[in-house]
Parts: sequence; structure tokens; C-alpha cells
Amino acid sequence: MPLLELNDIHFAYPGLDPVLQGASMQLDAGERLSIVGPNGAGKSTLLKIIMGLLAPTRGTVSAFGRPCGAEADFHDVRRRVGFVFQDADDQLFCPTVAEDVAFGPLNLGKSKQEALAVVDTVLTRLGLMHLRDRVTHKLSGGEKRLVTLATVLAMEPVVLILDEPTNALDPDNYARLTEILKGLDQAILLVSHDPEFRAQIAPGGFQLKERVLVRI
Repeated sequence: MPLLELNDIHFAYPGLDPVLQGASMQLDAGERLSIVGPNGAGKSTLLKIIMGLLAPTRGTVSAFGRPCGAEADFHDVRRRVGFVFQDADDQLFCPTVAEDVAFGPLNLGKSKQEALAVVDTVLTRLGLMHLRDRVTHKLSGGEKRLVTLATVLAMEPVVLILDEPTNALDPDNYARLTEILKGLDQAILLVSHDPEFRAQIAPGGFQLKERVLVRI
């Protein structure tokens, strides 16, 4: 059973030409796949459709063996699929790193004590405990990127979706992010313009070409 499956996805933004016309793909347990294509090809749009943030004009989205159409269908998807946005500032909104990482577990019904235990476990695992009590908006761009990954992993997702995760990373944080992702067990769907990063994290996948996905 695929973890994620898209079938014949069509999408157009209002008043504009179609972005996707018949895109289909699936991600299986343990797979790590990249989606490549030029700017504006629809890669980020495709990821948002998977998460239910955009609705296709035609086609179907299925997750964990269940079709997803209505907003309520995507609630479980967002618990089980961790989405790291292209811009870290879109994901970090609490005063401190610990509060940002605890936000997801608290929303899943964990007590404050349980959520803080998750914070310490995840930050220790990622080598980020030195950032635990830092003010989030004062972090560097690379530090923010690593913290967004921590906020997602705190939810214990089955799948990770990463949208240009190496944007604006300095060499040290680039290396740290690569090391962290290589050590994870989750299936990964990656959008990245960086061929070296793709080769290390998700060498196989799809090219978004002429509004459809072609296996590469």
C-alpha cells in the first residue's frame, strides 16, 4: 500500500494557464524520492496538494490507503506527514525554540510535561539542545531551518516532505542537515534544485515536465 498516491492531478491558479495536467506518482514505505523541474513548474504546488493546502481541479489524492477529498480527510495526513516549508519563517511563530517544538505535541493532546520531554528528546537527537531556550526570530537562517525540521520530527511523522530545505544554508548547517536526514527512518519526498543534496538524500524520483511527472 503506497503511503502517498496522486492520480491524474490537474491544477490551475485562477486566471492563469494550468500548472499540472495529469500528474501521477506514489511514495512507498522506505522510499526517498525527489521531484525536480524548473522554477514555476509546479513542484511546490504539488506538495501543497498532497497536504490538502490546495485542491486539484481534477484527479485524486490518497494517503495511507484512504482517498482524501474534504478538508477533514487531510487532518490525519497532516499528523502523519511532516511538511518542511521552503521559508522557515512560515513555520516558526512561537517566542522560543522550545515552544515551537512543543507546539505540535501539545496539539496532539500531550501534557506540557510530555511535550517538553519530546522537545528535549528531539533537540538532543538533532544536536540542537544549545538552541532550546533561544528566541526563535533571532536565530540565523540555517538555525531556523534545523529548528523547523525539529518541529516536524516532534510530531513523529511517517513521511517527510521537504521543499528546498537547503535554501540559504551556510556550509556547516548544510552538512548538519544532510547528516540528520541521512540518519532518519522516514520516507522522504524532496524538492531541491541542489543535485549534490538530492544525490545524498533522495537520488531517485520524478521530473515535472510539461505539467506531468516523469520517472527519472
